[in-house]
Amino acid sequence: MSEDFSKQYPLRILIAEDNVVNQKIALKILSKLGYQPALANHGKEALEIVSNEQYDIILMDVQMPEMNGLEATRMIRTCLEVQPIIIAMTANVMQGDRDECMQAGMDDYMSKPIDLGELLNQLEKWALVLRDRRKLSA
Repeated sequence: MSEDFSKQYPLRILIAEDNVVNQKIALKILSKLGYQPALANHGKEALEIVSNEQYDIILMDVQMPEMNGLEATRMIRTCLEVQPIIIAMTANVMQGDRDECMQAGMDDYMSKPIDLGELLNQLEKWALVLRDRRKLSA
């Protein structure tokens, strides 16, 4: 893990996660990669944050109080003009769970606990997609 990763793949990241341990793990990993992620404690707070600031990627827990990740994703897809990449983070890894996340409007899916290799692959993949999108719209 190197801070050069965030220089190579610059991203504004929001973590939407209610579990304190999972928050700390995600924040520590992303910080070591050179990112300064924002944190939302539940879906409703994530919606408030993205209404005021633009993010490239949201790491969205699926099961949260106040508003779960599926509902928050649906609201983001309906309300925001500039759409972030939303990656589901969930301990539920059955095919039906993945399908439900995709139907809610999420772009990708990652199981918890967070696997470093999988996270790096996701960040790299979506950073390249965003870079290509920006080139096309420029």
